[in-house]
Amino acid sequence: MYESNNDLDLSRFDDEFASAPIEEREFEPIPDGKYQVNVEKVELTRAKSSGNPMLKWTLRVIAPQCRGRLLWRNNVMATRENLKWLKNDLHVCGLDLAKVSDLPGRLEELLDVKLEITKRTRGENENVYFNRRIVVDDAAGNGTGDLGADGNDELIPF
Repeated sequence: MYESNNDLDLSRFDDEFASAPIEEREFEPIPDGKYQVNVEKVELTRAKSSGNPMLKWTLRVIAPQCRGRLLWRNNVMATRENLKWLKNDLHVCGLDLAKVSDLPGRLEELLDVKLEITKRTRGENENVYFNRRIVVDDAAGNGTGDLGADGNDELIPF
């Protein structure tokens, strides 16, 4: 959706904007390996190539390296195999659904979930796999109470 407030006068910024340098930002790809991430955003959308429904995950790396960088995972919903992957990813995040049609109303429950993931590159394709849910040790030394997918209450210090 596009919204614009046409009442805003931005002309006072024109000189500064014109003289501001453009900094080229080229990041090296995040190396393959295991990372701890936070689920920053999830959205139901459609795959550009096929038009099939897709759950798009935005993951922010919180440790051990590349902190602050983003990774993405897409769960396209087209085949039995795709749905199996989606169901397993949701389970790792602590969201068990009886019906996939319940997902739109439950997306918020996936936000701020901490995960250990594995990133692997094969040719041109980068794949992100959800390993397990993790518990982040807070400043007071207490866990958040979340359990890993295997039931272990493992604290990850930062």
